[in-house]
Amino acid sequence: MSKDLFQSPDYYAVDGLLTEEHLLIRDTVRQWVKKEVSPIIEDYCQRAEFPSQILKGLGELGCFGPTIPQEYGGGGMDHIAYGLMMQELERGDSGIRSTASVQGSLVMYPIFTFGSEAQKKKYLPKLASGEWMGCFGLTEPDHGSNPAGMITNYREDGDHVILNGAKMWISNAPFAQIAVVWAKDPEGVIRGLIVERGMEGFTTPETKGKWSLRASATGELVFDNVRVPKENILPLVKGLKGPLSCLSSARYGIAWGVIGAAMDCYDTALRYSKERNQFGRPIGGFQLTQKKLAEMVTEITKAQLLNWRLGVLKNEGKATPAQISMAKRNSCEVATKIARDARSILGGMGITGEFPVMRHMMNLESVLTYEGTHEIHLLITGMDVTGFDAFK
Repeated sequence: MSKDLFQSPDYYAVDGLLTEEHLLIRDTVRQWVKKEVSPIIEDYCQRAEFPSQILKGLGELGCFGPTIPQEYGGGGMDHIAYGLMMQELERGDSGIRSTASVQGSLVMYPIFTFGSEAQKKKYLPKLASGEWMGCFGLTEPDHGSNPAGMITNYREDGDHVILNGAKMWISNAPFAQIAVVWAKDPEGVIRGLIVERGMEGFTTPETKGKWSLRASATGELVFDNVRVPKENILPLVKGLKGPLSCLSSARYGIAWGVIGAAMDCYDTALRYSKERNQFGRPIGGFQLTQKKLAEMVTEITKAQLLNWRLGVLKNEGKATPAQISMAKRNSCEVATKIARDARSILGGMGITGEFPVMRHMMNLESVLTYEGTHEIHLLITGMDVTGFDAFK
């Protein structure tokens, strides 16, 4: 692995909109990624393994639940700080950011928001430190974009419930100590439960053969008459509002994260275009290459400004799910195109592990789809502006 020479593009001086604390947090995570992630990530990606040794460092950095209050082990940071952390982690690899996103937005967030005080005290500090890892069970084999159709369910059994069903495409599943699982109660109402590894009938088979997010651990959650104490049910939420609010938090992190991957692709392509000579001069001097680079930095700049404004709205408690949806879709679309254009600038070298571009390009194909596909997010915006529900 060649030395990580990444320099962040900031064409519109967006750094001037950030506080000194924001810049310190971002630069701290950036240096950690350069030291701990960049030297090893290509090898782990090629072997399709998750580098579990980084979990402790992610916890120490505060990347697990950065917006959770400090009394529960979180960072007590604002949402722009959270976004910047996800940007830097995904600049390293989408799988690393996914691990942190799931832990903070999909496991710690619902326990903090909808859990009892006992649940918060039991789980959040261990999740914040990385001593325990969690996963989020919503997507099912036959119900992806339509979570309301889930068939995972539980029935009453004294002071326990009996959980049956299955979830798939679950990040962190193979090594998670707990799973926040969404299932239908006996009345058909969606509820959240905390399922712990070791409960009889609960298994987490790993998903093999991925060409994307290869350095991320993905698996299934299988529930075969799992006895879960009723005290593990999240008491403060019923219905789809629970999981969808978690997804809004995670989608916000993705909107920032994928722009980190886009920045890495752009920075790599820009540097390569200045060093690679063809026809007697650097390829960066040719019009078609300049067109690609100019479009890349333009789209990155637009996304940076969109994300920053969304972060301000989120800090003020004004960001709507539809606004978050727009940012997730925009960032993913932009990053995917930037990765492809960067690959073309690098030519044949673009498909090798000597450069990060092809790895980002493959990862982004997953991020484009998960937590709401491009098409679903288009329809969310469409419904928001027209008032008509195209899902029915």
